[in-house]
Amino acid sequence: MDKMTARLILFTRYPQPGSTKTRLIPKLGKNGAARLQRQLTERTLATCRAVSSLAGCEIEVAYCGGSDEAMRAWLGPVSCVPQEGGDLGERLQHCFCRAFAEGCGRALVIGSDIPGLCPHHLRMALDGLRVTDVMIGPAPDGGYWGI
Repeated sequence: MDKMTARLILFTRYPQPGSTKTRLIPKLGKNGAARLQRQLTERTLATCRAVSSLAGCEIEVAYCGGSDEAMRAWLGPVSCVPQEGGDLGERLQHCFCRAFAEGCGRALVIGSDIPGLCPHHLRMALDGLRVTDVMIGPAPDGGYWGI
C-alpha cells in the first residue's frame, strides 16, 4: 500500500439535544450539551481541514446519530459515514479496515472533544505514520487524542 495516501477520520456525534454529552446535561442542560458538541466538532473539523490542505490527506467524519443529510447540512462538503459496530473498539476497527480497503496507506482517528488539539499534533501523527504502523497520541488524563 502507498504510505503517501492518508485519511483523517473524525469520530463525532450529531448534536441532538438529550443524546450527546449526556454526562454534562446535569450542568449544561440538554441544549447546552448539544451546543457544546456542535462547537467542539466544528472546531476539530476546522483543524482537520487546515491540516488536510497542507498534508494532502482526505477527511472522513464517522458519526453516530443523525443522518447523512443532517451531517452534510451541518458540516458542509465533507465525507460523512455512520459508525458501524458495537463498542468503540469495533467502531474503530471498522473505520480502519474501510480506509485500508479503499487504498489508504495511513489512517488516523481522532475524537471531536479535544479542545487543545492543534494542526501541529495532526501533522506530527500523520508524518509519524510514514515510518511506523501504529501511533497513539496520549492525553494528559491517561486517554488518547488519536490512534
